[in-house]
Amino acid sequence: MSMNAVVYKGPHEVAVEDVDEPEIQHPNDVVIDITTTCICGSDLHMYEGRTAAEPGIVFGHENMGIVSEVGEAVSSLEVGDRVVAPFNVACGHCENCENGYTGFCTNVNPGFAGGAYGYVAMGPYTGGQAEKLRIPYADFNALKLPEGDAHEDSFALLADIFPTGWHGTELANLEAGDSVAVYGAGPVGLMAAYSAKLKGASDIYIVDRVPSRLELAEEHCDATPINFEEGDPVEQIKDLHGGGVDKGVDAVGYQAVDPDKEADGAYDPARENPAVVINNLIRTVRPTGELGIPGLYVPEDPGAPDDMAAQGRIGIDFGLLFEKGQALGTGQCNVKEYNRELRDMIVAGRADPSWVVSHRVGLDEAPEMYEAFDNREEGVTKVLLEP
Repeated sequence: MSMNAVVYKGPHEVAVEDVDEPEIQHPNDVVIDITTTCICGSDLHMYEGRTAAEPGIVFGHENMGIVSEVGEAVSSLEVGDRVVAPFNVACGHCENCENGYTGFCTNVNPGFAGGAYGYVAMGPYTGGQAEKLRIPYADFNALKLPEGDAHEDSFALLADIFPTGWHGTELANLEAGDSVAVYGAGPVGLMAAYSAKLKGASDIYIVDRVPSRLELAEEHCDATPINFEEGDPVEQIKDLHGGGVDKGVDAVGYQAVDPDKEADGAYDPARENPAVVINNLIRTVRPTGELGIPGLYVPEDPGAPDDMAAQGRIGIDFGLLFEKGQALGTGQCNVKEYNRELRDMIVAGRADPSWVVSHRVGLDEAPEMYEAFDNREEGVTKVLLEP
């Protein structure tokens, strides 16, 4: 049997093609019929040819749907259950999983800590930008949702960006009353600012260059927008907040745009500086403050602006970090650490992250939406695909 799926063809090209449907491979697997799958900013790293991803990979690590097949060892799920899958594939019984570090499972991807659907180097797990998806270790990995189709957009965000934004604030140990600066107003940055609001942050600043994203942060997160094209973002924040903020979040990662580099107005890789956000955060956060860095950094980058960055090495102002006595936390989100309580906040009406969704389109429109998202077009914040 075959199904439609979003297949990587090469740099800046994906296509919707026929691929084999997933099957139960292990007694604890389930197969789901995808109802919503999302395009993620980290998919763009592969889409742009900035990773070792080979043509033929099926993308999609933010997936939810209805269970259609159940392995004989599955004990907590049955056909018809509505579930969302963390982007992390995790076994549930290695030391890291037992300690809650499901993003760093040591069993699902030999030689590497962590697995994910449809992502280069993250194991043999086919992505869910398709009609169906196999979820391994399903009792552990699939989070049950209320029946029906309520909160579909919000629940889809539990696969990655809502927990990852929350994780950014957790890495920085954000507490009620803290002030915080979030660099990046893409989906994860917006969710980090929203998480800061939900946690009771006193002042929230968010830095980007796309006006529509900054407006969303102002409207839904009560954040003060900082456009880095209009002046040094650090100075802008310090003008408003004295000696710096308590906490900082890097929701950008290694493809950060340097405001001091000129370009033609469109997104331009020549403006990249993979160290600029971390160094700006070190300057923005007060002495003894803390930085959370969920933004993606890679051990090697074929499209890097220089040889050092190509090896995953970047020029961090470590002396200033040391001088200021700052602490930092890094690493991908352990989605299971947060997704159950965030689901319950959505169900109770305490949280509704669906405002970040700008597009819900059919799977067949994926190639056009990848191009629009990659160009950082106005009004394109979070794209949901519906097979």
